[in-house]
Amino acid sequence: MLATTSPQRHERPQMPELPEVEIVRRGLEPALKGKAFRRIEQHRPDLRFPLPKDFPVQLRGRRVERLERRGKYLLAHLSGGNVLLMHLGMTGCFTVHAPVNDEPSLKRALHDHVVFHMQDGGSVTYNDPRRFGFMMLIAEKELDEHPLLHHLGIEPLSAALTPEHLALRARGKRMALKPFLADQRIIAGLGNIYACEALYRARLSPKRGAASIASKAGQPNERARALVPAIRAVLEDAIKAGGSSLRDYRQANGELGNFQHSFAVYGREGKPCPRKGCGGTVRRCVQAGRSTFYCSRCQR
Repeated sequence: MLATTSPQRHERPQMPELPEVEIVRRGLEPALKGKAFRRIEQHRPDLRFPLPKDFPVQLRGRRVERLERRGKYLLAHLSGGNVLLMHLGMTGCFTVHAPVNDEPSLKRALHDHVVFHMQDGGSVTYNDPRRFGFMMLIAEKELDEHPLLHHLGIEPLSAALTPEHLALRARGKRMALKPFLADQRIIAGLGNIYACEALYRARLSPKRGAASIASKAGQPNERARALVPAIRAVLEDAIKAGGSSLRDYRQANGELGNFQHSFAVYGREGKPCPRKGCGGTVRRCVQAGRSTFYCSRCQR
């Protein structure tokens, strides 16, 4: 798939973050919620991990009761007590097809690995060139304790994200602030891109210690109070823009996201800081193996 910006040097392939997964969830919801699987096409036995045993048989006839997002995971709660957990990996893409009378007219594309045919005649195709995505069936009663989910932190768009929460988690931490924010055990779904952008909006250096947003007793200071609305705002803005398309991400309708055109610092190494009156230059460093972008003049 086409990307709208070129990869950054030394940067690992970018995995979709919370806004992109939320946009996919919203695009899939009308096609899946309240509808049952009529037939499943499975064109290979595995993605990143083996697909569930008898996957088409286990899904056939099951109704999608609701479709949720937890961090970077999609969760389709099914009738019968199971949950279909889905992850996009780095190049995974769902495409929604409207109901058709002639099902064979749907042509299979390269890397179309799974096709969900719904009882209303519509279908959803999962395409993944690198096969880093995966799908699992998990019993609903075991979901909260599943190894992929039990460690996840709070949802940043929920009321749980408060200065008090961040300060308590940051108290005594020796790690830098950007890796702290991108730690999925702290905040679920907030990754490299949006941690950089949120820190820019909060005027905080990604290199400062995470503990600097809290008192020794774990009380929030002005940095924590600036950071919380910055995180929430950048995620909400990205969702409104359809997410960020850097390499392979597309929405369920096939369109690219547009938030990459609004980046203040991410991917802008050597360019002027966009903050009026700053006069600084966007710099790049590597933290925890990922590129961090920031303005050294206005982010302190």
